[in-house]
Amino acid sequence: MNPTRRMAPLLAPSLLAADFGNLQSETERLADSAADWLHFDVMDGRFVPNISFGIPVLQAVHRHARQPIDVHLMIEEPQHYLSAFRDAGAANITVHYEACPHLHRVIQQIKQLGCRAGVALNPHTPVSLLEDVAADLDLVLIMSVNPGFGGQAFIPNTLRKVTQLKELLVDSGSSALIEIDGGVTLDNAAALVAAGADALVAGSFVFQGGDPVGTLARMRAELAPPALESAS
Repeated sequence: MNPTRRMAPLLAPSLLAADFGNLQSETERLADSAADWLHFDVMDGRFVPNISFGIPVLQAVHRHARQPIDVHLMIEEPQHYLSAFRDAGAANITVHYEACPHLHRVIQQIKQLGCRAGVALNPHTPVSLLEDVAADLDLVLIMSVNPGFGGQAFIPNTLRKVTQLKELLVDSGSSALIEIDGGVTLDNAAALVAAGADALVAGSFVFQGGDPVGTLARMRAELAPPALESAS
């Protein structure tokens, strides 16, 4: 497997780190940025120890967004809410392996709704568990922090996990994208992309400096293909 990347990664700023009191303006100023997707974390206080935002907020964000909305469901029993999230504006819907005892069925439900179907793995969950569904997936999200809160430190073992996942997808004939969520900065982004990542979720790193558009532009410039080739 040649890890050299010929395409820049997709950038997905996480709205979990945005100013909740100004989500319309935050969404609108990202419209002409280097963002490819807007990442939207949904937490229910059961699957993860936190509660974020849900369907009405997604509807509001969707009215002002130009990029596709990448919905990450960190919730129990996600199968009951898939249609509602699609109708609210989700382009991608990612569910957790750990929350779905009937994962294949849920993946098919998402695809039938016309959305990209993704599965997320917590840090302790091995990628080998996706072997039987890999060919059906559009997206695999690797959690590089424990889910539930923004601003956590990146787990270094993620790099090895991305390499393993890339090999599994190639062996399965899957065209699924590999997305990384948690602790992504320019200190680790190039290494993640060289290992096989196709999409990077960044929250605190993008928003904490007050200039998300500038930060995304810097990420795009530093992760352009020539830089990736030299890092490989």
